[in-house]
Amino acid sequence: MNTSLARAIEVTRRYGDVLALDRVSLDIREGELIGLLGPNGAGKSTLINLLAGLRRPTSGTVELFGGSPLDPVVRRGIGVTPQETGLPASLRVGEITDFVSAHFPERVGTAELLDGFGLGDLVRRQVGGLSGGQRRRLAVALAFAGRPRLVFLDEPTTGLDVEARRALWDGIRAFHDEGGTVLLTSHYLEEIEALAERVLVVGHGRVLADDSVRAVRGMAGTRRVSLVAEDLPELPGVLGAERTDGRIDLLVTDPDRLVVELVRSGVPFSGLEIRPATLEEAFLALTSKESARA
Repeated sequence: MNTSLARAIEVTRRYGDVLALDRVSLDIREGELIGLLGPNGAGKSTLINLLAGLRRPTSGTVELFGGSPLDPVVRRGIGVTPQETGLPASLRVGEITDFVSAHFPERVGTAELLDGFGLGDLVRRQVGGLSGGQRRRLAVALAFAGRPRLVFLDEPTTGLDVEARRALWDGIRAFHDEGGTVLLTSHYLEEIEALAERVLVVGHGRVLADDSVRAVRGMAGTRRVSLVAEDLPELPGVLGAERTDGRIDLLVTDPDRLVVELVRSGVPFSGLEIRPATLEEAFLALTSKESARA
């Protein structure tokens, strides 16, 4: 098995009366690219802050490279891009890259780092003159400046257009292909499907699922049933329905039973298709189940 780089063991974190994490356990192994999914307030950023040594757990244990994430020497092995960053507006892109890199015993060359994230032509541009998307791309690139073993990216592509997002994807993939380890959160479920090998779904401070993309889809127990019909009767196990261009798409828990009931109803239909749920559909089903139990 791959080496464990970071661990959370029965970790709880409270902010006053708010329970952000509830006895969460997690093991991040060398070479993994993990996608962390969950609605706002689920505890995603809190978990990253604990693993990166930016917060202390209320109870439980957090380990980083076999030591404490509160130790600055241990933290040299990580890179972090939080949800919000503030970069000095008066510095040039190359200057701030050099400044950040100087804090690490090993570093990626400025030109190599910026080129890897599609920023090479901005090296002499002042940070204050960058667009919001360019500043975000620079903040992500800086997480890789010190040749980290493990990188935490919290909503790395929020606010980016499609082209810029894919440029970041290429940089993240290149790091992973060379053996780097990544934990990232994202609101873009297509991003998790495109990048991640392992998916964690969190809700109400708990881990609801921890498996491959394919397994998490199946774990939700949902299927997408698509057909053409004028109208449908009330059918069992329907979690959601949409009508688009004459087709009706149903998110269901038991497609076999639904089809049997549909035939029994005598309603004419055609073009029946059944396929696995997407990651987005599985995510919504998992988190809605947890909300119903809460």
